[in-house]
Amino acid sequence: MSKRRPTTAPPTKVIRCAIYTRKSTEEGLEQEFNSLDAQRESGEAYITSQKAEGWVCLPDRYDDGGYTGGNMDRPALKRLFEDIEAGRVTAEPRGGSPPPLPAPARASMPAAR
Repeated sequence: MSKRRPTTAPPTKVIRCAIYTRKSTEEGLEQEFNSLDAQRESGEAYITSQKAEGWVCLPDRYDDGGYTGGNMDRPALKRLFEDIEAGRVTAEPRGGSPPPLPAPARASMPAAR
C-alpha cells in the first residue's frame, strides 16, 4: 500500500505584490547592502511566506532613498500608485474591493495621458 501525499490546491487568485522602500537620508545608500535592500529583503520574505495564498513578488523596485516621509512627493511612490491604477500591482484587501488612493496621492500624480 503506497502512502498518499496530501495535495494542496493551487491558489485561485494571484496577488501581485510590490514592495515600497524609503529612507529619509542618502547616508549609507552607497553601501553594497543598505537599508533599502534590508527593507526589500524583509518584504520578499513575507511575500514568500504567503505563497500558498497566491502572493507573488513583482521584480520592480520602488525605492525612495533620500526622500522624506513628510509628504507624498516621492518618485517611486508615485510610480507605485501609477502601477496600482494600471492594474500591474494587486490593490485588493482580502475580502473587499480596492480602497481608493488617498487624496494627497491622487493630487500628486500626473494626469493620465
